[in-house]
Formats: sequence, structure tokens, C-alpha cells
Amino acid sequence: MVLSKKYSSIGASPTLAIDSKFKQMRADGIDVVGFGAGEPDFDTPEHIKNAAIEAIHKGITKYTPASGTPALKAAICEKFKRENGLSYEPNQIVVSNGAKHSLVNVFGAILNPGDEVLIPAPFWVSYPEMVKLADGVPRYIITKEENEFKFTPEELENAITDKTKALILNSPSNPTGMVYTADELRAIADICVKHNIFVVSDEIYEHLIYEGERVSIASFSEDIKNLTIIVNGLSKTYAMTGWRIGYTACAPEITKLMSNVQSHATSNPNSIAQYAAIAALNGGLDFVDEMKRQYKKRRDYMVERINSMDGISARMPHGAFYVMMNIKPLLGKTICGCKIESASDFAEVLLSRAKVALVPGEGFMAPGYLRWSYATSMENIKKGLDRLEKFLNNEF
Repeated sequence: MVLSKKYSSIGASPTLAIDSKFKQMRADGIDVVGFGAGEPDFDTPEHIKNAAIEAIHKGITKYTPASGTPALKAAICEKFKRENGLSYEPNQIVVSNGAKHSLVNVFGAILNPGDEVLIPAPFWVSYPEMVKLADGVPRYIITKEENEFKFTPEELENAITDKTKALILNSPSNPTGMVYTADELRAIADICVKHNIFVVSDEIYEHLIYEGERVSIASFSEDIKNLTIIVNGLSKTYAMTGWRIGYTACAPEITKLMSNVQSHATSNPNSIAQYAAIAALNGGLDFVDEMKRQYKKRRDYMVERINSMDGISARMPHGAFYVMMNIKPLLGKTICGCKIESASDFAEVLLSRAKVALVPGEGFMAPGYLRWSYATSMENIKKGLDRLEKFLNNEF
């Protein structure tokens, strides 16, 4: 029997595959250190957990409106006003089962077969697959490390064709940690308005910025706001990865399409998690500030250690919780008896010999790089980097 060609063309997420392999090795009793998952190592704050318990005791365990409860939509609108200076109405909000689900909704709502979506590379591994699932065509803007992995206005202009429907903007970025400045975002906004293309603005890491200002591209004018579809969620800011609450803010005509489809596909997001999400959004950012202080300390240490080793380097990221390690000078060389021809080779040998799990850059369209996550303890970071140094010195 022939199965779906579309689904058969979609591969597994490389980041989740590495994390799954790491967890299996650890379950088997192997002393492995993992840096693959994009998941805060902090616990969800107590007031959020208590709100979930309260929801259970209150019997808030039934179906809700498919696109989210009125109370949560109101809290999201208040969040945008308070934190981003943006005004949205509840009919412009759709709450989904995590930001991944939100993105799938977005591409399904705006794309027709053959529509092109511009994706700056390196990119989060799921973007191209989501575009393809919606019968869109991914088109890539290759960025350079010397430009902090950012595309220029000229590169954006050159990439736009008469088939371009949208640009994906992820700032702060997974996997590079780069953050666009307000001036850079304004230039991007002007081009998108000029060509009337959507901006799918993935702002899931918006609060994890260590240098520079936090700005949403939707804030510059009504024209760009009308073209922007903001995608956000609670997983990174509030350490709620498993709670699966994401949301979008955009024009009501797009919201209606996403809400209609979601009502058939998944119905409502978890009612208990929605109730807890209100507590998260209304509970202040003190927890986030402390988390950022810890991340910044880890980031600084990781980048300094990597840059102290021969043959590898890393640029200082300004947001998220990732470091991209450049291993291009090592390609073609032999380490611990194995010839390294690619980042995937490096990752495989490092895992088998040094028991350190990293994500190779090929999945991000970044050959010659590996991604580290510093969303783990300083103890693990030191252990992983010590093992990396021994590995580079052929001590395994």
C-alpha cells in the first residue's frame, strides 16, 4: 500500500533525535552529557504550578473554546500592550498546543501550493518541513558568520520573487542566538511592506536577550503590523516546555482560518495549562530575570572556553541559549583515530568517544558548525567542555 508522499518526505527533527539518543544512553547507565535540547533546565515557577493545581480542584477540566479561553486571550492582549506596546483584540489571538502548533496553523492559513517562504539560514530545523506540509516552497537566504548570521536588506531584496508569500523572522535566533537591532528590523519591515509579504515573527525567545533591546517588528507601523503574524509561547520564558501553550497574534481574517482548522484538528489546548498560563503571563518577570543572569554566566564561560581551544571558535550570541561552534578548520583532519569530514562526523565521534551530545549544523543548513545549548547546569557545561578539550587533544 502506498502511503502519503507528503508525509513520507518529512524527516524526523534532528534536535529531538539527538536529545532522544542522549536520554536513551543516560537511561542505559552511560555517563553522557547532553547539549542538544532547547529546553530550560529551570523548574516551572511555583505560582504557575499552583494555578494548575487550583484549576484541577476547581474542575477546570472540560472543553474550552477551540482557540483558547476568553480569560487567557485577554491576558495575552494585556501582555502585548504591557511588554511590546502593541494593541490586539481577543479575536486576533489563537491559543494552540505550543508554538510549533501555532506555526503549523500559520503556514496552513497563508500558503497556497507553490507559494514561497523565505527562510534565513541557519534556521530552526522545523521551519522548512512546516512550509512543505502546507504545500509551500522553502527558499533560503544564506547568512554569514562574519555578519553575525544576519541577512542584509540587499540580500532580502534579492531573494524576493513574484512567488514570495512570507518571510520567517526568528529574533533571538535558534540556532545562532543572533538578535536584530531596531534599525535592522525597521529596514526589514520597510521591504516587506513595499513587497506586501507576510512576516512570520517567531518571538519565542523574546525575553532571553543579554545585550541590546527587545523589539517586535510589528511595532513600527500599522502597515507592518497588519502583515506580521507574531508567534510566541510560554515554554522558553517560563520553563513550561511540557505544558504546550503557544499563541499567535495577527489580522482577524487569518485568525479565523486558524481557529476553524484547529477546531477540527485538535480542539482546544489543555484547559489546565491554559489556566496556569494566565498566572504565568500576569505573574511578573522576576523569575525570567534570574534565569537570564544564569544563562549569561553560562554563555560567557562556554564561549570563552571554546575560543581557547585550537581549531574551533564561537561568536558571542546575544540572545536565546545557544552557541554555534565553528569546526571548519578541523574538517579533513583525524581526531581520536577518526577522519572528520563533516559536522555530523564530528558529532558522532564526539558522542561515541567523549560521551558529549551536540547537534550537527547540517540540520540547520550550517555545515561546519555544531550547536551547543547552555540551558543546562554549569557543572554539565564544564564537564562537556573538559571532555571536548580532551577529545581535541586525542585523549579518548
